[in-house]
Amino acid sequence: MFRKKNSSSAFLSSQRSFVSESLQIEGDLHSTGAIDLAGLINGNVYVDELNILDTGSVKGNLHARRLEIDGHVAGQITADTVYLGANAVIKGDLVFNVSLKTEEGADLDGYIKKTAVKDKVLEEELREIEETSSKPEFGKPILVKADNKKEKAVI
Repeated sequence: MFRKKNSSSAFLSSQRSFVSESLQIEGDLHSTGAIDLAGLINGNVYVDELNILDTGSVKGNLHARRLEIDGHVAGQITADTVYLGANAVIKGDLVFNVSLKTEEGADLDGYIKKTAVKDKVLEEELREIEETSSKPEFGKPILVKADNKKEKAVI
């Protein structure tokens, strides 16, 4: 009942995996959970959440929902949310959907592109606003007498 939790059960309940400094992975890595990377991955990485520590390195493309980088990446990055720490070194293009935050000192050698998921919704909303604002709203025609004493309708 009052059993003391050991550190390994706390680690398992966090649903995070850890790649230590002494570990090198050759090949692609797929995970539906979160990974903290302090070692080296030579291959493409497909994860939900990745935290590359200052000693961590990836040589390959990254695909993640949430990404924090304070280490090295050589390859294209595609993610929803990206945070680049002060020690981050990126050699490759960065494509993000939601947000990109960088600390002073981060080094990026590549292109940055935002591809918003909400662009289609935003474009439709703008189109609707333009359509409603471009339609003139007229009242009923008013009869006005002209100088030549003929009545003309003015709209």
